[in-house]
Amino acid sequence: MKQTSGPTKKAPADAVLKDIRRVTKRQFSAEEKIRIVLVLLRHKRG
Repeated sequence: MKQTSGPTKKAPADAVLKDIRRVTKRQFSAEEKIRIVLVLLRHKRG
């Protein structure tokens, strides 16, 4: 069994995917979040 010392390095593909996820993550303002919740509550009622 092969052992490595120290922390393992991430593969380049993992780093690229993490960067893509960080850039493409949507950010909603407080007003947009409230609007979304209200729409969902209205839809749930009927």
